[in-house]
Formats: sequence, structure tokens, C-alpha cells
Amino acid sequence: VQLQASGGGLVQAGGSLRLSCAASGRTFSYAIGWFRQAPGREREFVAAISWSGGSWSGGSTYYADSVKGRFTISRDNAKNTVYLQMNSLKPEDTAVYYCAANSQGSGYDSWGQGTQVTVSS
Repeated sequence: VQLQASGGGLVQAGGSLRLSCAASGRTFSYAIGWFRQAPGREREFVAAISWSGGSWSGGSTYYADSVKGRFTISRDNAKNTVYLQMNSLKPEDTAVYYCAANSQGSGYDSWGQGTQVTVSS
């Protein structure tokens, strides 16, 4: 599966952005996740949506504690796209955001190119 992330940009604290992760190729995957990496820091998990019971709507969503209540992950099956709606953004959310697919059921093995999110104070 090939992933293309987009939607990043510069926003003031308290603002919102929506990131998109478009999948192509072998689009089925067990989960799609968003990760981020700030300068000088390790990449960290942000959110994920899993496939379950034959559909994405039957799957579960997972969030890092730092984004719970502010970020929402969702998927549009018709567009093979996963979204990350980010509200109430904080300067500490500044990072390059990556989407990734768990295509074999054994970890995230396909990664998009990343999109920069910068939140000014």
C-alpha cells in the first residue's frame, strides 16, 4: 500500500487542521495510524483506526493521551482516505505528521512521506 499524507500547515494555537492520508495500491490494511516527530524527539504515536468485523466502521480508534478529546481519526472508504481532525491545537503539537499502514497485521510497515504541522503561540 502506498500512502500520501497532506493537509499540514501553519496555524495559531487553538486553531484546527485536518490531515488526510490517501491510500493506493493494495489498500486493505489491518490498521491505519498517525504518528508525529518533533525536532530532536523520537517519533510518537498519535492515533489509529483498526479494521474489524469486515469494516472500518466496526473497528476501534486509539489515541495518545496527549491528543484525546482534541483529535479525531476517521476513514472514508469510498476515497480510501483516513483523516485526522485536529482541534484546539497547541504549540507542542508542532511536528511532522506521518500516516502508516499495518498491512500484514504485524506492525506498521508502510509509511507516507509526512506533512509539517506548525502551531504558533
